[in-house]
Amino acid sequence: MSRIANNPVPVPNGVEVTIDGPDLNVKGAKGALQLTLHSLVTIAREDDLLLLKAVGPTQQATALAGTFRSLISNMVQGVSEGFQKQLELQGVGYRAQSQGAKLNLTLGFSHPVVYDVPEGIEIETPTQTQIIVRGVDKQKVGQVSAEIRAFRPPEPYKGKGIREKGIRKTQRS
Repeated sequence: MSRIANNPVPVPNGVEVTIDGPDLNVKGAKGALQLTLHSLVTIAREDDLLLLKAVGPTQQATALAGTFRSLISNMVQGVSEGFQKQLELQGVGYRAQSQGAKLNLTLGFSHPVVYDVPEGIEIETPTQTQIIVRGVDKQKVGQVSAEIRAFRPPEPYKGKGIREKGIRKTQRS
């Protein structure tokens, strides 16, 4: 049995948490997020800690309490520090250029790929082969970076494509 829900979520200075029944609102320097809790989970605030409890001894309630504890922890971290993913393009002629709310990619196709950046996400291209995806919502940052990687996933032989920074192709022994 998981005990993740037993750990309280610390609320740092500068983060405002509002509990209104099943709705939870978190505001910070980087932005604001909202979450509706499941009926099998209750939340309470003690000083600078958020405590989650499962309603009832069922396995589903315990699992949901742990899941919501992780979601709330990510929300608090997102509004205070934010999340980012770094992508790199590998391949001859592969380029990325950020233009306002659009990301222009040249990936070896006969046409350029234009990606519309969703609201709440910032995309920065410090060089032509680097893309930095930033945002408050961890799930949204991961989803956007996965959508960008899906345009040209790394191929297994030469490794050309879009990959997360720091992840290299594995070599067989």
